[in-house]
Order: sequence, then structure tokens, then C-alpha cells
Amino acid sequence: MSAAVFRALLLFSLLSCLLAGAVLAQAPAPRAKAGRLLRLGKKVPAAALSTPLPAAEDSPAVRQRVAEAVALAAGSKESEALAKFQEVLKDDPRHYFSLWQAAVLSVRIGQRYSDETRKAAYFEAGRAYADRALVLQPESAESNYAVALALFNQATLRTARGRLRAFRDLRSHVVLAAERRPDWADAWSLLGRWQYRVAHYSLPERLFSRLALGGVPAGAGIRRALASLEKAHQLDSTRLQFCYDLARAYRYQGRPGRAARLLRYAVKLPPATSDDLTTLRRCQQLLEPLERQLARRQRRRPAPAP
Repeated sequence: MSAAVFRALLLFSLLSCLLAGAVLAQAPAPRAKAGRLLRLGKKVPAAALSTPLPAAEDSPAVRQRVAEAVALAAGSKESEALAKFQEVLKDDPRHYFSLWQAAVLSVRIGQRYSDETRKAAYFEAGRAYADRALVLQPESAESNYAVALALFNQATLRTARGRLRAFRDLRSHVVLAAERRPDWADAWSLLGRWQYRVAHYSLPERLFSRLALGGVPAGAGIRRALASLEKAHQLDSTRLQFCYDLARAYRYQGRPGRAARLLRYAVKLPPATSDDLTTLRRCQQLLEPLERQLARRQRRRPAPAP
């Protein structure tokens, strides 16, 4: 057994003693959770950032496999982590933590494929895990976040009508996730991305939503989207993806100065995963034209009077 897995098991055992069989309903603040994982010598995985731990009544064997899965995810070995959670679910199909973690990991793995068939297969699997988690805990932030994340990504592969239906259906889930876990940056990020997309519905999309779907989903809008994306960045300012999403929103809303300042900060962050490397390159590509735009604006300003 590796040192990382042993330390993870020790952490779970201590929690089991403290909670005496209760389910951990509210996780600590993101930085506190990140601090614990960093003391284990691991990078906080995006899929499990600031999220509740498994139920304390799990058997030692289940706790060991879950600890191994968490350690693999922390090491950016998400396919191996997913396989470990699937092992847990073979023995305990109602293991809530493993269900929603498997959902999130499935979606994240699917995002990396360029082949739409493989993407669709992983997104569908993620949706199935998320739905099972939702049945167990329909009011929990994690299960609702997992459903919303799967729907948001499935929407990218659907027809225009299917995409609009997905955006309508995920609204209640992503809103509930942010409400129940106001300290969870991932939930705010997904909420902001959904709000921004709905706010930019085209005229045909708005007409179809009003005629066939009961109206454009409520709760979206540019200001709300920016507030949600800013909240996600505030909660975890080290996530390159959060920086990139917020900077893009600033740019498209005519705020190049804010976008450039955020991107200058982002390109100095150390990438921890291959996904971070990709996002870092996108930040650099977005920053270059903004710097030129700001330089032209500065040159056009009149010189101060002597």
C-alpha cells in the first residue's frame, strides 16, 4: 500500500471515529479541504474539490478502495480512479459518494475525446451515475451538480432543440447545487457558464423556448453570470479554467482591462495537469490580442497638457 493511500485511509478512519456513523452533510471551506489534501502530499483534484467525504459507516474494505480512488484522482489518474469507484459500486450500488464521483469523472474523461461517439458514451454513463445519486439524495448539492454537469456537456452533442431542452432541464439542478453548497467553486462556475449561455440565446432559440419549452429559463443574465463566475474565482483563484472563463466573459462584455489583468495573473499560475496546460495556452492566446488592443487605446489617448 502506497504512503498516499495509507494517509488517506488514516484520514477516513479518523473521520469515522469523530462522526460515529453519520454522513458528512456539510464540507469545510474550500481552502481547509485543500489544506488537508496538500498535507497528504497531493494536488486537490478538480472533480472532488471541496466536497464531502464518503459516509463514515463504510466498511474498511470500501474505505480502502475509496481512498485509493481519491489518491488516483489527486494524481490526475482519472480513468484509474473511475475504475476504483466502479469496483465499489459493484459491491454497493447505492454508495452515494462513489456514484456522484463516478458521474463527474466520466464527464471529465469524455470532455477530452474529440470523437463524438466516445464523448457521448462517457457523458451518458456520467448521466446514469448522476441520476442514481440523485435518487439517493435528491436535495444534495453533489448529486444535483453531477446531473447538471452531465446535462451541460450532453447539450454540446445534441441538436438545437435537444440542446435547449437540456439547458432548461439542468437549471433547477445547478441552482440547487450552488444554493446548498455556497462554498463550492465548481458549482458556481457551472452556474455562471449556464447563465451566460442562456443570456446569449439567439432570437430563434428564444422563440423556440417560448413556444415549445415554457419560456426562456429564468435566473440567467449577463450580470448574474459574471457574479457567479467571479464567485467561483473568488472561492478558488488558483483554477486556470475559472480564470479563463471569467476573462472571456469580461472580454465579450467590453471589459478588456479586467480581462487582461486576470489573464496576466492566470499565465503565472503553475499548471498541474494536462488540462491546465491546455487552458494555460488558451489564456496566453486570449491575452495577446487584448494587450494589443489596450496598447492601441493607450496610444490614442491625448498627451497630458504641459
